[in-house]
Amino acid sequence: MSLRQREVARRLYAKELSESTLVYKEHEDTYAPQYLLTPTGAKCNRVFVVGTLTEKENVGVDSDYWRARLADPTGVFPIYAGQYQQQAVTQLSAIEVPAFVAVVGKLNVFRTNDGPVKVSIRPEFINVVDSETRNRWVLETAEKTLERIERLQLDNEDAAKVRDHYGTDTRLYVEIVIEALKALKKEYGT
Repeated sequence: MSLRQREVARRLYAKELSESTLVYKEHEDTYAPQYLLTPTGAKCNRVFVVGTLTEKENVGVDSDYWRARLADPTGVFPIYAGQYQQQAVTQLSAIEVPAFVAVVGKLNVFRTNDGPVKVSIRPEFINVVDSETRNRWVLETAEKTLERIERLQLDNEDAAKVRDHYGTDTRLYVEIVIEALKALKKEYGT
């Protein structure tokens, strides 16, 4: 029996996640993972994000079902946790808002009837972190984003998919990196 290995959790900013619309499976197998290919070429099934938990609400009727918003310097990650994310529900219910938190979770991709793709995070883990951890995540995510933009110049299958679906203009994503770094600099007055 082969053990399935977890997908790598990718780092990306909220703005890039909200702009991502290319969803695909590599195989037609029922259990094949679904991926979201972002405009900078991040092939995501899971993500690692850090930011400020700005709101949370238990919207469940018969059981706990939490809706939360996690803000980074570029936008907001929508987060939903229910009966299948029991550890995250327990963690989320105990956190006082606002707080810096780190989240590892799977992407939930939903295509609405009129076409737009909506992406949210189903958290596996949510932990309170300090501002230094959040700042390090902002810097490391900037680095990873710029590396992905650079790799789009290479001739590979994912880069070709990104160019075909999103086009070749990556200036918006360089601006997102600059926006995130400026927000960090402004916060610390350096």
